Amino acid sequence: MYLADARSTKSDRAADAAPDSGPGRRAAAVPGTVLALGAVSLVTDVSSEMVSAVLPLYVVSALGLSPLGFGLLDGINNGVGALVRLLGGHLADRGGRGHKLVAGLGYGLSALCKPLLLLVHTLPLISGVLAVDRTGKGLRTAPRDAMISLATEPEHRGRAFGVHRAMDTTGALIGPLLAFAVLRIADDRAERSSYGAVFTVSGCVAVLGVLLLVLFVPDRITRAGLPVKDPAAPKPTLRDALALLRRPALRRLTLAAVLLGLTTVSDSFLYLLLQRELDLPAHLFPLLPLGTAAVFLLLAVPLGLVADRIGRRTLFLLGHAVLLCGYAVVLSPLHGVPAAAAVLLLHGTFYAATDGVLAAATAATVPDGQQGAGQALVGTGQALARFACSLAFGAAWSLWGPRPALAATAAALAATALAATFLLRPAASSEQHPPHTP
Repeated sequence: MYLADARSTKSDRAADAAPDSGPGRRAAAVPGTVLALGAVSLVTDVSSEMVSAVLPLYVVSALGLSPLGFGLLDGINNGVGALVRLLGGHLADRGGRGHKLVAGLGYGLSALCKPLLLLVHTLPLISGVLAVDRTGKGLRTAPRDAMISLATEPEHRGRAFGVHRAMDTTGALIGPLLAFAVLRIADDRAERSSYGAVFTVSGCVAVLGVLLLVLFVPDRITRAGLPVKDPAAPKPTLRDALALLRRPALRRLTLAAVLLGLTTVSDSFLYLLLQRELDLPAHLFPLLPLGTAAVFLLLAVPLGLVADRIGRRTLFLLGHAVLLCGYAVVLSPLHGVPAAAAVLLLHGTFYAATDGVLAAATAATVPDGQQGAGQALVGTGQALARFACSLAFGAAWSLWGPRPALAATAAALAATALAATFLLRPAASSEQHPPHTP
């Protein structure tokens, strides 16, 4: 699964790998902390994807919202929680047990929101519940990724994030299947009652994820059996967190993630477009994310290894080129199940090449004592950009129709990909790996 060394530059690898990495070093086992966090993410993603799988049809069909209204909801689902990522990452960096505590608060908030979907039936109320749910995700994401970074040897972070994302995606694969099964079992009930059954099961599964975090994720993170952070070390301030953007490598990586996020159509819009093209029955809609999830699951670890080998920035850019190919297939004259399968294959490959890879690239640009803040800065920028894209795409769909809206987004993605290539060029990314804080 490795690519030739000639396809990478020394400066690109130096920015992404640790100074002590080398060809003679044996690959370390994936730390237990990473596996425990993977199990938490797996269960939590079962819960989240159950809701995500039915939410587009629930708000468009059952509640009768327009594509623009759904664009607002989808933007909230992807972007509002980003506003608290900086706070979550910063708070997590300030204490020895802060990462687990803040992550637990985030998982708990999301678990509480699933049953609330049973009680709300208007756009403002659903928007409020989703905002709280995404606040929980915003709180937990940066501390979780920081714990993975801190527990793993720097030269193996691509693989560690690949393993975590593979476990996470297993949940994304199970979630739509479970939603499909619940909808089929509740098929003889009223439409809203069927969706309510999905929300109820989702809430129960979310509680299990919180319990796994409490019981199996350690309070203090160690690497190779040694504490990563010194409890007596000065605690970083919020100004210290924002000052991370003075680092050229992190600043360029954040800007590239923002530019590309502005032209990344949300999963829900893509699946709605595919369903319209194929004219699928409503109860089959939850199965569409399975194609993406299955490919992501299969490729997350291999592409994580490739990222460690050729450079994480390089693979991150290649992943967006794959996404552009997916847009091209949707816009092509091809129709039917083969075209949809090709789009889902490319979509899953895009996620495998970018999701955990971006987190691993971020970890290489900040010191250990500020991993939470560093992950939050990049994640916040990307999430806010995707929030803006959801709003813009929903408006463009309403005004022009789905195909012209996607064509405009594809053209913008091609342009931003060229800009990101310039930002992440090897000469601009030659900053060495920052020193580790004890």
